[in-house]
Amino acid sequence: MQHSSKIVLFQSPPEPCSYLDDHTARNVYADPFRPPTMPLYSGLIQKGFRRSGDYLYRPHCEQCEKCISARITVDEFKPSRSQKRAVNNNKDLTFSTESARYTDEYFDLYCHYLSSRHKDAGMDNPERADFERFLISDWCDTEFCTLRLDGKLLAVAVTDIVSTGLSAVYTYFDPDLRKRSLGTTCIIKQTELARDLGLKYVYLGYWIEACDKMNYKSFYKPQERYVNDAWVKVGH
Repeated sequence: MQHSSKIVLFQSPPEPCSYLDDHTARNVYADPFRPPTMPLYSGLIQKGFRRSGDYLYRPHCEQCEKCISARITVDEFKPSRSQKRAVNNNKDLTFSTESARYTDEYFDLYCHYLSSRHKDAGMDNPERADFERFLISDWCDTEFCTLRLDGKLLAVAVTDIVSTGLSAVYTYFDPDLRKRSLGTTCIIKQTELARDLGLKYVYLGYWIEACDKMNYKSFYKPQERYVNDAWVKVGH
């Protein structure tokens, strides 16, 4: 990995785990005093790191290795019947990539999603600064992949473009349209976009088998998971 020998890592103090009850969590961060760059990000994501705002991090918990980085191998990916059905149900929507920036339209949908999906979890009632700090970075190549119905915004997949693929940073959508499976459709559309761009992977973040809200990532096959410092193919 480029520059890996020069990277200083900082470890966070332990805190309650957001995904598993009765667990504590810790992350390691790429030197927060060193301005991040896309080459650094592109290298670290291949080592299981993710982006949150301006920070590049990876879980590093004592006696727990349940957070496992997962990525879709684009050329081999075959949507399941339910995934094909989700895309077919949304044929009336327009998919496009838009500049990652703040607008009231993006923010209003984000607030609606959080108030429904993450009520009283510390993320609801965000401020504009929270939105910008979490999803947008001046140094990062980020696009908002959107789904719209007759111009109305229904979903946003915040997507970083790294050297080897697309990183699915965060997806939010209209929670009142559950039957549309907008989250699934966004992932399928990201794989199609990666293929169009000639990129090999869509990085899904962390797969956690024991966590229902993270285990859905196992449904995208085949994929690779980062285990013992190597990417291992699963779901042939």
